[in-house]
Amino acid sequence: MKDSSKGGSVRDTARRLEKDVTNNQIASKLKALYQAVENEPVPRHFIDLLRRLDEAEEAQSHDC
Repeated sequence: MKDSSKGGSVRDTARRLEKDVTNNQIASKLKALYQAVENEPVPRHFIDLLRRLDEAEEAQSHDC
């Protein structure tokens, strides 16, 4: 029997708890993945591209 004063049945509570556990597992895995990517070195071609963009921007500002 459902007790509406307590917000639902035991089965509903179990479903909510299972959903919370699943969401926490997903959150933990996403956080670990983000941290792994965050710790990767910046690829050399990105550094070269940023350097060339800085040089082009600097050259353009001197032309004005």
